[in-house]
Amino acid sequence: MAERFRIHFEIEGIVQGVGFRPFLHRLALKWDISGWCRNTVFGVELEVEGTEASLSRFRAGLWEELPPLARIDAVRETPCPAPLGANGFQIRESRREGHPDALISPDIATCPDCLRELRDPKDRRYRYPFLNCTNCGPRFTIVRELPYDRRATSMSKFPMCPDCETEYGDIRSRRYHAQPNCCPDCGPTLTFSLPGEAPATDDPIGQASALLRAGKIVAVKGLGGYHLACRCDLPETVAELRRRKRRDERPFALMCRDIPTAETLCHVSPQEAARLTSPRAPIVLLRKRPNAPSGLSETGELGVMLPYTPLHHLLMEEFDALVMTSMNVSDLPTLCELHEGNEALADGVLSHNRDIVNRCDDSLLRVFRGTDLFFRRSRGYVPEPVRLAFDCTGILACGAEQKGSFALSRGQYAFLGQHIGDLKNFDTFDFYRQQISRFEDRFGVAVNRLVCDLHPDYLSSEYARERSRREGLPLTLVQHHHAHMAACMADNGLEGSCIGLIWDGTGYGTDGTIWGAECLTGGYTGFQRRGTIRPILLPGGDVCTSEIGRISFSLMWDAGVLPREKAGSPLARMLENDVNCPRATSMGRLFDGVYALLFGRETVTYDGQGAVLLEANAAGDETGAYPVTCYRSDGLTVWDIRPLVKLLLAESRAGTAPDRLAARFMNTLVSLALAHCRAAREETGLERVVLSGGVFQNGYLLPRVVDALAADGFQVYNQTCVSPNDQGIALGQTLIAAKGGGISDVPCRTTETDKN
Repeated sequence: MAERFRIHFEIEGIVQGVGFRPFLHRLALKWDISGWCRNTVFGVELEVEGTEASLSRFRAGLWEELPPLARIDAVRETPCPAPLGANGFQIRESRREGHPDALISPDIATCPDCLRELRDPKDRRYRYPFLNCTNCGPRFTIVRELPYDRRATSMSKFPMCPDCETEYGDIRSRRYHAQPNCCPDCGPTLTFSLPGEAPATDDPIGQASALLRAGKIVAVKGLGGYHLACRCDLPETVAELRRRKRRDERPFALMCRDIPTAETLCHVSPQEAARLTSPRAPIVLLRKRPNAPSGLSETGELGVMLPYTPLHHLLMEEFDALVMTSMNVSDLPTLCELHEGNEALADGVLSHNRDIVNRCDDSLLRVFRGTDLFFRRSRGYVPEPVRLAFDCTGILACGAEQKGSFALSRGQYAFLGQHIGDLKNFDTFDFYRQQISRFEDRFGVAVNRLVCDLHPDYLSSEYARERSRREGLPLTLVQHHHAHMAACMADNGLEGSCIGLIWDGTGYGTDGTIWGAECLTGGYTGFQRRGTIRPILLPGGDVCTSEIGRISFSLMWDAGVLPREKAGSPLARMLENDVNCPRATSMGRLFDGVYALLFGRETVTYDGQGAVLLEANAAGDETGAYPVTCYRSDGLTVWDIRPLVKLLLAESRAGTAPDRLAARFMNTLVSLALAHCRAAREETGLERVVLSGGVFQNGYLLPRVVDALAADGFQVYNQTCVSPNDQGIALGQTLIAAKGGGISDVPCRTTETDKN
């Protein structure tokens, strides 16, 4: 008889909530392995016993037959003194001692097997809107603590019925040890209510559908919060939704029944279809067809998603497409519970009694050359960590202010917060603080260092300073664009030094001015500013982000082409006397000003709208560009934008179409990128270029910059794991702090005596 051996394993990764223990049990039976496994606060541990050959096959199967949603990051093996001669394999009760180290799966879209059951009249879960299995369903949004067991989720108040208990204990069932397992006899209940009425369980989906057909707005409770749904083919209903949300022009997302439906409204590539139908089920930006609904987006793209919960699938049976947008007033977090005041947003409510523990908005991305280009990383991706090249344990990176987020690090994991929004009001800031606390608790991160943006007035920076004082923790301040550069480096696993082309709207510079069109060199430990653009004067300061006509006025004034009749205006006097006219080397503000100049628009309704519309209106076949004129100032290569403004204005007055001029402007930016990177290469010898900042979400500009730099011999990297906008800032802050970069700020711990 072959000699048997016993081995103890500890496995880390996404191994809870993804059917990993049932997988181990089946694998053990397959290869005649005995032993046990259990969840722990760090992942999964097991002891297995078998022959050398069977254990070898078991090890290989761990990697080769892994469940589709699982991910193994580390395996530690310890030989046990002697085999016990045990028979069979057991899934033991979870061990809860120690600090939580395990990873939590993101929420996963309904799998094909569950969809077949949902639609099968003979199945006991026929049309049950909360069915799930080990391959799909709620995860992060229902978890209260680790290990991931039913008792630690919002499913704890729904005891399983005998039939579900049988499935839960049956190794042949795909619901074997599925923690959210439930059915109509024991699980959550769907309800529908009208304003002022008690919720009712009598055909809630039918009632909601009838209201939608009548052109009304329905609140739908999803995985991570409520959506507002309405028909997309009724302009008056869409307009009413905009009025209620105070969202005049920002695009709305569309939920389509399936891929064929989406293809009737938008162009869908195979890669885009793969994202839409993936278990992560994000919103994907697609090019509109001429027959796409009007009023949802003022650009040539629509954000489209497919149903990702059983409830969505049932609701979409009567509709090809519905507007499906987060239930909130603009700039506030998405709602996860209703109370007096926000119920007025909807004409009816389709809800249920499963609590949302962690609110989580839908993720939004564009497919760029086969990779993900995130605008918003959230549901379906969070809280899956980003793997780092080195240990960053104990760092809390507090991010920026717009697209507020954070990162907590443990070992070589960086746990990035979900989409939170702009930290401009108490509700959003309170959500931000709550999520930091929850992530610390759930992922067992003991914070020993804080890092924040250099900007003195960001609420995220104030949070870091206050906590640094209160807890006596060291604080590192990181310049905004340095953090962007480091984020793209970390995203691509780069170390050493690079050229960083960082273009965005606003970042506080080391000289106290606003930066935003920067060419940097350096790495995690430090950077040098090499290139920028001529500063733009912003008459009135921050008001220019909404009153973009002020920027076009300033550009014309600076270029000496201001119309004579405007020479004595209040804005002209502000500029001449330099009164409340902060300077900004901001690419985002340049986009705003050029859009106002070419299209005659004075105001926008959301930040960055000018840049979005300039991209949307650019003629794709235009190849013309303007000369890039640079000068040296304080050691920097500075692009003089005055000749550009003169040429744009002259051609516009001569009758050249604005879409042509918009394209020529962005083609000129491609030349600028090349000029700045060439100058940096000549000075440093560096050939790796990282692209970051919100401007590099621009679908017209990004591919052209990448191609131009690559053709000139540069190695070009853009972001694929986190967004190039400010949501990704925290990742860069983390790496900089871990490597000793940034500016140290010594805390003065607050004591009770100080407070008194």
